[in-house]
Amino acid sequence: MPIPSDIDPQSGCRLPLRKREDLDEAGKRAFDRASTPGKTIVGLRGPSGIHLYSPPTVEAHNVMNQYLRFQCFDAKTREVAILTVAREMDSRFEWAAHEPEALKEGVSPQIVDVIKHRKSTQGLDEPYAAIIEFGRQIFRNHKVTPEGYARVKALFAPNKLVELVLLMGTYASTAALLCAFDMQVPEGKPLLPVG
Repeated sequence: MPIPSDIDPQSGCRLPLRKREDLDEAGKRAFDRASTPGKTIVGLRGPSGIHLYSPPTVEAHNVMNQYLRFQCFDAKTREVAILTVAREMDSRFEWAAHEPEALKEGVSPQIVDVIKHRKSTQGLDEPYAAIIEFGRQIFRNHKVTPEGYARVKALFAPNKLVELVLLMGTYASTAALLCAFDMQVPEGKPLLPVG
């Protein structure tokens, strides 16, 4: 697929990658974190590179993201929630980053396929089916039914349910950022069918 003419080849999006020397101290910390292997899934060529345009928001975003990703849920629950958001937001870049992560964390290829192709959740383990349906209602329907709410409420304590929605909202926000700046999916990454 040809790269659109307004895409910077280094950043992979509509904004050029900021130079470390042009950043304030908060920006330099964000640059260093994003360019350190293992600190982010994709490094500077992704949402972390875009975030460098707003250094004052980076640390707060990272604190919230780290808490929601690594302290609230087991890895499989987290990745099912993130993939659901990526699918419902048609975020190809987010999908490309998180499909391999989900598989690495033990999410079954069947669950990935159900999310990717918007298939029925019937037959999936209840926590995953409920999360997928909940995310579909939030991001596709823009309305959570009483039945959908009762289903997730039966699985998660109120604080965990709030954290689940915050996790999903964080990734919806990232999907919006990636969409606005047309972040391109690197070659060889899993593609999300959209359209």
